[in-house]
Amino acid sequence: MNIISHRPYPDVARVPSELALKDTWDTEAVSKLIRSKCDNGESPAFLFLGRKEAELLRGHLAMTFGAESVSTLHDTYYMGLDVITIDCESFISTGGRKAVRTLQDPIARRPVWRDRETEALWQFRI
Repeated sequence: MNIISHRPYPDVARVPSELALKDTWDTEAVSKLIRSKCDNGESPAFLFLGRKEAELLRGHLAMTFGAESVSTLHDTYYMGLDVITIDCESFISTGGRKAVRTLQDPIARRPVWRDRETEALWQFRI
C-alpha cells in the first residue's frame, strides 16, 4: 500500500511572503519569524522557500557543513522545521503546526512498584 503525504503548500499567488531576504541568508530574521509563529505550545512544522531563498540557505549550510553535505535540501530540517522548496522565484513562509514536546521528569517514567512475591507467581520459568 502506498501512503501519499499531503503537505499544505501555500498558494504563492494569494499568500504573501513573510520575509524578504537580500543577498545572504539571515539566520536572525528567520529565527524571529519562526518564534513569532509559536504560541500555545505549538510551532510551525514547515519552512517554505522559493528558489532564491533555497539557494541562499544551501549556501549558508555549505559554509558550515561543506558543499558536499548540502547538494539538495530534500529531507532537510532547519531550526526544527522541514524545508520545502516551492517552484517560484522568491518566497519564504512558515506553515503547518506541530506540538512542542516538553521534557518529562525521569522519575515520572519509572515503572510502577510491584510486590515481588505476587509478581513471582505470574512469571513463567523454564
